[in-house]
Amino acid sequence: MKSRLGALFIAVLMGLGVLWAPSAASAHSGFSTYLYLDVSPAALGGRLEIPIRDLAVILDESFDGSEAEVAAQLEAASGRIAAYLAQHVALGQDGQTWPLTFETPTLFFSDLPEQDSNYVIVPLVADLGGADLPRRFDVMLDPFFDEIPGRDALLLIANDYEGGVIENGHEILMAFTGDVRTQELDLGSTSWTKTFGASVKLGVNHIRYGPDHVLFVCVLLLPAVLVFTTAASWKPAPEFRSALWRVAKVVTMFTVAHTITFSLAALDILPLPPDRVTESIIAASIGLAALHNLKPVAVNRVWMIAFVFGLFHGMGFAGLVGGLEVGRGTQLLSLLGRNIGIELAQTAIVLAVFPGLYLLRRTRYYKTAMYLGSVALAIISFGWLIERLFEVDLSVSRFVDPLVVWPRSFVLIVIGTVAAAGVYAVEQRAGRLLAAHRTEPETPAFSAGV
Repeated sequence: MKSRLGALFIAVLMGLGVLWAPSAASAHSGFSTYLYLDVSPAALGGRLEIPIRDLAVILDESFDGSEAEVAAQLEAASGRIAAYLAQHVALGQDGQTWPLTFETPTLFFSDLPEQDSNYVIVPLVADLGGADLPRRFDVMLDPFFDEIPGRDALLLIANDYEGGVIENGHEILMAFTGDVRTQELDLGSTSWTKTFGASVKLGVNHIRYGPDHVLFVCVLLLPAVLVFTTAASWKPAPEFRSALWRVAKVVTMFTVAHTITFSLAALDILPLPPDRVTESIIAASIGLAALHNLKPVAVNRVWMIAFVFGLFHGMGFAGLVGGLEVGRGTQLLSLLGRNIGIELAQTAIVLAVFPGLYLLRRTRYYKTAMYLGSVALAIISFGWLIERLFEVDLSVSRFVDPLVVWPRSFVLIVIGTVAAAGVYAVEQRAGRLLAAHRTEPETPAFSAGV
């Protein structure tokens, strides 16, 4: 009984330790209009995010009903919405404004409890007349200021590769009020170091806030401190270096695979399947790898599992690639930075989680705990798979996210490692440590269990 309780305790620590932090989405206040700009040397576009209740007041529309009904109402009112926005949004330089095209509005429903209003998203494109975009220009922004008291507007640079801003969704650059409706926007200088640094950060954050990719690496980590012997059983790996080297080889194959598809997609060489298909395969890969821990079937070919599914994970990483019209040099530099960021984050996960797993490998609890941890990860992954295939909400992420929000995930890893050291010390004093497997199985270099 004590052995089972100990195994369950360790499994909980492992499950918490191997998870990485998803991102907490930012909420809008419901009283502000947001202008996100996408900047490149030869193009300027972006989107407006407008409180739907303010738009309803201005247009004297209800905008109620189902999501499909509201979407239809917005499309029918798109001409009136564009006409209103044309009077309250202007971009230009030296007294001259650039013509703006406002595209069909769409509805964004927020399920965040702190957000009290849904928003309408209106993409926009500025016509620069064939000229390059200056790094300083004027912005006029005052929707709803005169009609509804207490309204303001905020400007954010969503993407400016040359200036080192990529996929910014929360850092506000300028605020507009009834007293300040026009301001000069200074994008600052450009440099390759800004582009590269921002790209590395984006790659790191994509792993740090993207649990499905990380879980696939983590599910490979669980058996990495064990050896699947010729007697068809798991035994503790003989030493730290050999165990770490085995997992490094598998992570390398995963890296090579996702780098291939990510790079080809970024360069528009590889056509991508629909996001729904890619994300479903990514979810399935976690579950299949977890089940493989329970009963290995590709005993000498685990590296192939990492490689094959890594190709699909690379397609998921391709979502990092924006559609901005940047030069090939900037594109390649950004691609390199993102790949480096992804690898840095993956390496950090391995180095953080691996010591605790290694300490536990010779305890009587570890194998049971690995099985329980693999089952838990399989359940999570198949829950994601059902959500993505059938477009239903099983609240899987809402259950997982509060447990692993950054930096709580780091704290849990530290706690888990300390607890692992304690368990190891107790078992060692009691003389209950399992013997390490001293004879490596006669298998190819990419050995079983890794």
